[in-house]
Amino acid sequence: MSRSPSELFDLNGKVAVVTGGSRGIGHAVVEGLAAAGADVVIASRKLDNCRAAAAEVERATGRKALAVATNVSHWDECDRLVDTVYDAFGACHVLVSNAGLSPLYTDLVSVTEALYDKTHAVNAKGPFRLAALFGTRMHAADGGSIINVSTAGSLRPGVDDLPYAMAKASLNAMTLGLAGAWAPKVRANVVLPGAFDTDITKAWTPEQKQHAGEANPMRRIGRPDDLVGLCVFLASDASAYLNGAQILADGGAYRTL
Repeated sequence: MSRSPSELFDLNGKVAVVTGGSRGIGHAVVEGLAAAGADVVIASRKLDNCRAAAAEVERATGRKALAVATNVSHWDECDRLVDTVYDAFGACHVLVSNAGLSPLYTDLVSVTEALYDKTHAVNAKGPFRLAALFGTRMHAADGGSIINVSTAGSLRPGVDDLPYAMAKASLNAMTLGLAGAWAPKVRANVVLPGAFDTDITKAWTPEQKQHAGEANPMRRIGRPDDLVGLCVFLASDASAYLNGAQILADGGAYRTL
């Protein structure tokens, strides 16, 4: 007999790591994974924010939540995060690479080498290192799911955030490669949000937010909670046959691609 939907989506006994997990989309996803039964690791640059988020998750769900200060742009910190997770839990079943960075600049010629390198380090280099380390260990154990959070802008980049879009395009390509690296035990998929109400949109004017919402078929931009169900699905056995998928979560804004 096939398993029921509640069994397929059940994450009890699983350990999930979420980078950029202390706020925005990452925090919402952490809460969703924990509500589905997973113990969670919240990784972000600021330890105090991670600890506050972890305490909130433990109060709300009763699951274990570990806070780990991590700057994913540094490989040694990625290595330390992996070791910390396995020391604490002995396993990792889900990796959500959500940490992102999109610095502002006035025009393309003003993009400095430091800005370019930092953008790629956070959005592409760090997720690569974490996937290589966690994926290898997942494959050696019971398997798992890697979920990379990209951007719809990587499919239709503009000049105002081009280094960011380029880095996220690298993340898309990496996901396709990972889908064949450790299959069938380890799956890798990428989520491509459109405009979401997160830290990145704090720099927008009210008029820009209003225009983005009015132009969207859903008549609004995304909220962090809008990605929770999708990430829980990709983390669980309910998506057991999804591997190498690129999933737009943009309210239909890029439907003409």
